[in-house]
Amino acid sequence: MPGPVQAAAVSESPDVEAVFWDIGGVILRMASVRAAHREFVERLCAEYPAATGSDAALERWRAVLGAYFDERDGTEFRPAREGYRLAVDEILTVDPDETEWEALFQRIRDEQVEPNPDAVAAIEELAAAPLHQGVISDVDDTEGEHLLRTFGVWGAMDSYTASEAVGRTKPDPAMFETALEKAGVTPARAVMIGDRYEHDMDGGTQAGLWTVAYGAKSGPAVDIALDDLRELPDWLGVSDGE
Repeated sequence: MPGPVQAAAVSESPDVEAVFWDIGGVILRMASVRAAHREFVERLCAEYPAATGSDAALERWRAVLGAYFDERDGTEFRPAREGYRLAVDEILTVDPDETEWEALFQRIRDEQVEPNPDAVAAIEELAAAPLHQGVISDVDDTEGEHLLRTFGVWGAMDSYTASEAVGRTKPDPAMFETALEKAGVTPARAVMIGDRYEHDMDGGTQAGLWTVAYGAKSGPAVDIALDDLRELPDWLGVSDGE
């Protein structure tokens, strides 16, 4: 695999047949997720008896979720919805009906979460190219699909590989192998776009894919780093002008 190139060197295009996207931090703006979580905790504390004020409850919410995912065994998948349940139990002094707080969570999520417009623009442009577009993401199956449908890009995807279905998270090779099998391409003819070095860049490189870092730290596993994903079609040699 070639070493990292600068974003300006977009003429050095790899010959690929498949493009795989991460969701969180790439298609989905994570700042909007944090805002949604804050509003959810504030609303939860306002509607139910809570152990602390909303600011302290938010910190506890984040700590419980962090510990929940940190305690998993290697790349074992853990559903986010179970982490949310544990966090709700931790910050409230009562046990609300699960369907009630889940409905509140989903309503606030739909109101608050936002797509990355540059990613959406790139996905839409690549949809017209003779390429396979897919997702490789560490998400709950239905959650990821819901987000992609909400952002209007589900129809542009030819495949969808979520950790819940695979039972593993990136950088486990099973995630990339599953996606490549769905696309029917070899690793050297595929590219992974992600925001986390270990999971997306190193995981993709170890699996033999090209890698595009969007917010991920630099390192030998990065083939190119882009600050604007609208440059991606040009780097791949499939922009509208070609």
